[in-house]
Amino acid sequence: MKPTRRDMLKTLAGSVALAGGGYALRVAQAAETAAPESSGPIPKPEPRIERFERLAYGMFIHWGLYSQLGRGEWVMSQEKIPVDEYKRLRDTFTASEFDGRTIAGIARRAGQKYATLTARHHEGFSLYDTRGLSDYDAVQSPAKRDLVAEFIEGCRAEGILPMFYHTTLDWYHPDFGADFDAYLDYLHASVELLCTQYGEIGGLWFDGNWSRPRADWKEDRLYGLIRKHQPNAMIINNTGIHKMGQVGHPEIDSTTFEQGRPTPMDRRGMPKYISAEMCQTMNMHWGIATNDYNYMSPQDIIENLCACRKVGANYLLNVGPTADGAIPDYERATLERVGKWLELHGDPIYNGKPCGVAGPGADFGLDAGGTLYLFVHHLKPGHGQQAGEVAGPGPRTFEGVDRTVASVAWLDNGEALELEQKAGALTVTATGFPYGTNTVVRVARAS
Repeated sequence: MKPTRRDMLKTLAGSVALAGGGYALRVAQAAETAAPESSGPIPKPEPRIERFERLAYGMFIHWGLYSQLGRGEWVMSQEKIPVDEYKRLRDTFTASEFDGRTIAGIARRAGQKYATLTARHHEGFSLYDTRGLSDYDAVQSPAKRDLVAEFIEGCRAEGILPMFYHTTLDWYHPDFGADFDAYLDYLHASVELLCTQYGEIGGLWFDGNWSRPRADWKEDRLYGLIRKHQPNAMIINNTGIHKMGQVGHPEIDSTTFEQGRPTPMDRRGMPKYISAEMCQTMNMHWGIATNDYNYMSPQDIIENLCACRKVGANYLLNVGPTADGAIPDYERATLERVGKWLELHGDPIYNGKPCGVAGPGADFGLDAGGTLYLFVHHLKPGHGQQAGEVAGPGPRTFEGVDRTVASVAWLDNGEALELEQKAGALTVTATGFPYGTNTVVRVARAS
């Protein structure tokens, strides 16, 4: 990942604000605006894409040699560390605390259904056995282990769908700058190993084509070998923040959004149904940065997850393991707190789809198997709004409700809410949180 993209996001989408001492991203209205309307039918999603959308929420894992320095994943580039100096980090890479099942277990308790591991990042070091393609991998380090194999085993044991991030940019390999066609042969052979040595995988997530925008990356060949060996795998390529919500090749299955908030997608008339995924850091770096204290709270994550599902996008939330491969305590605890929220609200998050129901402010509705769920933001304890309040307990009107609703009740405690329905609008009297409770975004079932 490029460290400057957050600054680029400011330019593209508006402002980034820190709210309440936490890390809450607010993207300007331009970034929340739907894409221009198109015409024609919405294509049917392929089974792998349907499966991916139902996963809803995943763990991104940025880990590599850079983790030993603790200054982010772009430290080699940012500090202009020479290759010969940087590669010595391989000789101290032990992975002594890395445990694939432990990490997958954290993802499961967080409510995450898939995990995307940086099998190779831009530094060029591989966490897997490259089988003679290179000596710059975990097997040739003091770890002496195929860490991707361990990750895969852990994910399968915990019911997490494994996916791989693989860079297309490489700061280490000499052919990247000297003989690009030879480099692509190396890149494609490396990806083919990932597709053939670990059984079925959920997908491949590429990043780096933006480094050479005019180059012929031979994507037909790359994606063709994936389809040959892994026909059910998602293909994702991070096109870069300047192309938010766009894809550049017909085999790509999902558009990416990096940081901020995803925009709605108008799929009418598209030749192929494309899913959407937003990836985001818990602080300001993808790889561990020990002096970065600007972390998101559980509230921030819950609100961002809901914002993603509001427009039908998946949410891929990053962790940066330590030099030894352990997930930091704060990140683990935060993820597991969000998992408690998902124990209450999992059905609409995993199975809900946008249905045109919109409430005031950030409020919205999702349809899950014919059941309407209402997402209500900015509540407080108690019953009744104070004079002049624009949020809190009180009436919330949802437009676009095309079904008769007989009852509305909170998912967290089953409390029934007063309702009034007329002319496609449903007004519910939202009660505040009981004392001792605050679920950030409260969800009600309308039936």
